[in-house]
Amino acid sequence: MTDETLVRLGSVAGHHHGRRTAPHGSSLEEAIARSQNYLLSEQKPEGYWVGELMVDVTLVADMVAFYHWWKKVDKEWERKAVNHIFSKQLPEGGWNIYPHGPAEVNATVKAYLALKLAGVPAEDPRMLKARAVAYSLGGVPRMNTFSKLYLALLGLAGWEHVPTIPCEILLIGKWFHVNFWEMSNWSRAMLVPLAIINHFRPTHRLLGVDLDELYPNGKWELDESIRPRYFDFSLRNGFLWLDKLNKVAEWAARKGLHPVRKTALARAEKWMLERFEGSDGLAAIFPAILNSLIALKALGYADDHPQVIRAHHELLKLMHVDKDSVRIEPCLSPVWDTAIVQICLRESGVPAGHPKIEKAGEWLMDKEIRFAGDWVHKNSAKVEPSGWVFEFNNKWNPDVDDTAMVLLALRLVPTRDEKRRDECFARGLKWMLTFQCKDGGWAAFDKNCTKSILEKVPFADHNAMLDPECADITARILELVGYEGYSLDNKQVRTAIRYLQKNQEADGSWYGRWGVNYIYGTWQVLRGMKALQLDMNQLWLLRGRDFLRRIQHPDGGWGERCNTYDDPVFKGMGSSTASQTAWAVMGLCAFSDPHDPWLKAGVEWLIERQNADGSWSEDEITGTGFPQVFYLKYDMYRNAWPLLALATYRKLLKNSKDWQAVLPAALDGLPQAEISTFGK
Repeated sequence: MTDETLVRLGSVAGHHHGRRTAPHGSSLEEAIARSQNYLLSEQKPEGYWVGELMVDVTLVADMVAFYHWWKKVDKEWERKAVNHIFSKQLPEGGWNIYPHGPAEVNATVKAYLALKLAGVPAEDPRMLKARAVAYSLGGVPRMNTFSKLYLALLGLAGWEHVPTIPCEILLIGKWFHVNFWEMSNWSRAMLVPLAIINHFRPTHRLLGVDLDELYPNGKWELDESIRPRYFDFSLRNGFLWLDKLNKVAEWAARKGLHPVRKTALARAEKWMLERFEGSDGLAAIFPAILNSLIALKALGYADDHPQVIRAHHELLKLMHVDKDSVRIEPCLSPVWDTAIVQICLRESGVPAGHPKIEKAGEWLMDKEIRFAGDWVHKNSAKVEPSGWVFEFNNKWNPDVDDTAMVLLALRLVPTRDEKRRDECFARGLKWMLTFQCKDGGWAAFDKNCTKSILEKVPFADHNAMLDPECADITARILELVGYEGYSLDNKQVRTAIRYLQKNQEADGSWYGRWGVNYIYGTWQVLRGMKALQLDMNQLWLLRGRDFLRRIQHPDGGWGERCNTYDDPVFKGMGSSTASQTAWAVMGLCAFSDPHDPWLKAGVEWLIERQNADGSWSEDEITGTGFPQVFYLKYDMYRNAWPLLALATYRKLLKNSKDWQAVLPAALDGLPQAEISTFGK
């Protein structure tokens, strides 16, 4: 490292020199004990933890539009929805998709439409401001495909302006280069009901409601968005010509002239109904559940049909209805949250025999999925089915990331049935390892779901058609196998490390696919490599450390916003948050230097900002759904990750020769003394 680099890095740490020493032992231990007590008090009686997933206003706006389409508007519910939407309006009039972000066109038009449907007068000052912002963003023509489809349902856009999603995609065999199973797990779940909707076009026009004021240059722009160009030989343009052909086929299908449409429709309906079983709605995620309910109605299912009632009930379970407001989660996260909290509590010293720890371990094992779901279409390995999901029930879609996190938890949690735990762990580990992709990394749901041609199809503008490998999941799996003693000579380990080296950014960071963003990716890689017992003085790893040092804020914390997915120039910019500071602290802990001033400043930031009840406050979004499109605030993150960070730092201190100088011997037993009161 050059002298110039050291001086630049020291400019951040210099904010702390003179006033920052190692955090006082008692304050560290007290912070850990408070956090443990808080998290244990949050456990549900069944044994799990779950935090709310907080998102932008689009889900509530979609439900307002849906209820008007369904002609089942509960005015009291709608009043609360209106309050929620207005509460999130930006001062200039639009709506964003993450805190402190700019107004976004899909969110703004959807919110404006929902308010208009609910009867808010167009001359209301808030509506006038919203209209102006929506207009300035390009209005309806700039909305993505899925947003325009909801407009088509209400007769506010023509079906000819929505890219066709033919049911026949389910009939294309895997022998063809581009087929149904090459799409991401979540896209499949959203697109099958949309294909059914696309066939029936169940438009319910509402008198007196339009969006004519949101076409800055006229409605001709809708035609232009899907008009193919002559003498343009790009893939995108080729798909636009194919869409024109599909629209002819759709016309023939509605006239009864399509030779295989009846078969394709039946296949789509069967596929959808099958995946209702064992799941909290289709794929257990809001967009797929809502689409499936609309598809059921399009197919002619009566309102009192059990499947219609069930699908609507699953949507209601995602709602938080208060006295004057309603908000909606995109899904529920009990398995993910429980695994993370288990890890944090055990790593911080809560005994394995604590009854709440044991109960959570049993709950997690009960959630193992012993069913060969949709993953078999991309993973041909002869392996016993296993795996875990994010939600309570979603048996068709166990995923790699949740499985890795659960396994990290189970290895720390002895249960009353050790044999069952060991078999469960071994089965899950073997299953998960079969998902390594050809480039050496792991993705979220499927194996080798990376055919970029699918990103060119006209309905791929939700930025989620593929499920590529990513550094954060890959590194988490390497962390797990590192703890399990896998050798660096292991072929899967070697190829995964090469994948991480290949995908390191020029500034030393790693892109975070499922958390915001470069702090998340970089932390996980450094922690994973430490677990593998790599030499952390290798240059590529030191570059990752230096990145974290370089972006530390003067207050000692770390923070980064979702705008880094739009432009990496914003790396490390944003208010310091508890979750991101915890990630960075753990990343620096991987270098085993308790005297690192950047590290000490981060630990002190966490201790100083802990609330009296042991929690932390956090307003920013640090979770990622679909980059540039949809973000999630995991409310559990602000309270779980800081505990793991403090526990990791304490372990680092205990392994250093000056532990006793930092923490008086009289305080060494504090966590155990506190733990004796847990659960009372």
